[in-house]
Amino acid sequence: MPLPRPPIQKPLQKPVQRPITKATLKANNELAIKGILCILIGLGVVVSPYFITSPGMQGIVAKSAVVGWFALVLGLAFVGVYARRRLSNLQL
Repeated sequence: MPLPRPPIQKPLQKPVQRPITKATLKANNELAIKGILCILIGLGVVVSPYFITSPGMQGIVAKSAVVGWFALVLGLAFVGVYARRRLSNLQL
């Protein structure tokens, strides 16, 4: 079986940049807000058992620490994606 022919066109040197619109800015800002809220919720769930005085309630909240860590990591990922998008838009 013979090999295919080499390409005729040269590859593009620069990737095609999409124009920045109000919709993309709004989506990026919403991503940042979601990330910050997830971080706050995660921190609240992880740290709150140390400040709750009722032992029963403290145990209930302490059992949901996995959910708090997940929210914290998810929020950090959202903020990381927002920062990556923001830095790529600045390098125009």
